[in-house]
Amino acid sequence: MPPRKRKAGVVDDNNDNDNGQPSAKKPRKPAAAETATTFRPRREINKEPTSVKASDSKLNRPESKLNRPKSKTAITGAKRGRPPKSAVARKAPAAEPTPKTKKPVGRPRKIQPEAQPEAQPEAQPEAVQKYEELDEEIDEPDNGRCYWLMKAEPESRFEKGVDVKFSIDDLEAAKEPEPWDGVRNAAARNNLRAMRKGDYAFFYHSNCKVPAIAGIMEIVREHSVDETAFDPAHPYYDPKSTREKPKWEVVHVKFRRKFKKVVTLDELKSHAKPGLVLEKLQTLRQSRLSVSAVTPKQWKFITTQFAPGGDEQSESSTEQITVEDTHAANGTEQKEQA
Repeated sequence: MPPRKRKAGVVDDNNDNDNGQPSAKKPRKPAAAETATTFRPRREINKEPTSVKASDSKLNRPESKLNRPKSKTAITGAKRGRPPKSAVARKAPAAEPTPKTKKPVGRPRKIQPEAQPEAQPEAQPEAVQKYEELDEEIDEPDNGRCYWLMKAEPESRFEKGVDVKFSIDDLEAAKEPEPWDGVRNAAARNNLRAMRKGDYAFFYHSNCKVPAIAGIMEIVREHSVDETAFDPAHPYYDPKSTREKPKWEVVHVKFRRKFKKVVTLDELKSHAKPGLVLEKLQTLRQSRLSVSAVTPKQWKFITTQFAPGGDEQSESSTEQITVEDTHAANGTEQKEQA
């Protein structure tokens, strides 16, 4: 068996093995005194001597924050953030103390108003006085008749191939009472429903070069169903109106008188200023309403100022119209019965 190799270590000459060779022994552990001086741990070797200050050791380190180059703020001495406000701005002027007033206790005393001189009535313009005097002269009739204004187009206009032209001359030429059809406004329809036999109405030419009142007509038959609303070929056909639930109605009118000179819209507006008779004339306030109401005073003013004798008619003509209306009504009744 070959001899074992010697281990590196301290050779002791006095101790040999059986073969006469020196034996290798394990290194001995150093004494405590030697350990303190010679065999210091690595962490203790890296430590600085205790005699050196901590501040000095930090200065010598290359990676220390203190050894880095100073920033601009550190060199100039300026502070970060917004600059401080001036001393004048910081010290705001002290507000003057408001004097404290004692609140009254209980209910306040009633102060009697001072006697003011009576205000004298202002002098009214001559025009207003003139119309007020005229209003006093015009008395409302006691016959219970109502007055209206109804519009029609005197110039030709075609709708669905039908000419809707109807003037006061056409009404005068009619041999029988004409139905006032084609009204498709709820407010105008309600005025038709309010009409009674014997009421008077102004025939007003609308949608033409010179809008004006052209004459007078009479309501000879009260409201009934408008048949034109059921005809699809008629210009005023309304699919929402059915025979079970009719929506629109008509009245029958008769010619009474044509004015020699029409009363234009501008003339009506000239008497509609504040304080004048026609200030509240409905057709001026609601210009798109085809059937509007007229008060007795307004009717009397228009007929006396612009068309004298506007509501007058002879007894013979009245009797003749009454007979014609009676025959027409009887004929209608007979047709319904048949």
